[in-house]
Amino acid sequence: MNLAQKRIAVTGGSGFLGKHVVRKLEEYGCRSVFVPRSACYDLRKGQDIVQMLNDCAPDIIIHLAAVVGGIGANQKNPGKFFYDNLIMGTQLIEQSRLFQVEKFVAIGTICSYPKHTPAPFQESELWNGYPEETNAPYGLAKKMMLVQSHAYREQYGFNSIYLLPVNLYGPGDHFDLETSHVIPAIIRKCVDAMERGQESITLWGTGTVTREFIYVEDAAEAIVKATALYSGPDPVNIGTGREITISGLAALIQSLTGYTGTIVWDADKPDGQPRRLLDVGRAKQAFGFEAATDLASGLERTIEWYREQRFKGKLS
Repeated sequence: MNLAQKRIAVTGGSGFLGKHVVRKLEEYGCRSVFVPRSACYDLRKGQDIVQMLNDCAPDIIIHLAAVVGGIGANQKNPGKFFYDNLIMGTQLIEQSRLFQVEKFVAIGTICSYPKHTPAPFQESELWNGYPEETNAPYGLAKKMMLVQSHAYREQYGFNSIYLLPVNLYGPGDHFDLETSHVIPAIIRKCVDAMERGQESITLWGTGTVTREFIYVEDAAEAIVKATALYSGPDPVNIGTGREITISGLAALIQSLTGYTGTIVWDADKPDGQPRRLLDVGRAKQAFGFEAATDLASGLERTIEWYREQRFKGKLS
């Protein structure tokens, strides 16, 4: 598919991942990219979705918009995370079908996998158990887009693909400690501790669980490649195929920031899913994607960006 000739709407296109996806689309020669802003279109409301589709008449929709956060945010907002994500995806896919949108790219979440999925996670394991409890409402709400995509493909011939990015990080991430994910939270705590002369920082959990991370620009590249080259019904993992313990991650960030204090682990706080490691073979086979950025290099760029933003006074 020649994306340069298509009108493409990117929901969540002004967000962390969305900005990178829009930039990648422009690099691919796309001249008609529409980013619906929440101030104009509340995608939880059917009439706003209809208005958005009337206004931009997209050939392709890349649905990135989500209500999302780390473990703490998921624990505080299970109902909101479930409803908002479910209703956005369900209504958007239905209206896209009615408007005869040519292709719908649904962005799921690694949180949809069962809590005890054997590593590396294969897409065939998605339905073999219940997700980790702290983020199950969010993960299940996003997974319903896969169910809807399959049902609509079967009944209506609707071309909807479903991608499963692993944990993202990179410049432009959210560093609010109340809602951020693990990498920006550790970076902020290390940098803050250095500025304040703190001898220790406290991190959630035991540090023994593992996670896989993908640099946001690599994830954006994968999404745009899939949009152009993949139209299959099967879900596709988007990741690096490499994992690290949270304690190892913390030590790496500590080294890269130059923080020399002690890390204290609060084992009373939840760890989340025991392991996260993806089988990324399908993405390579289906549309030739392989992540290009190693974790240390990506973290260096992220830390540099965060410090620059702090210096400019753009982050508190």
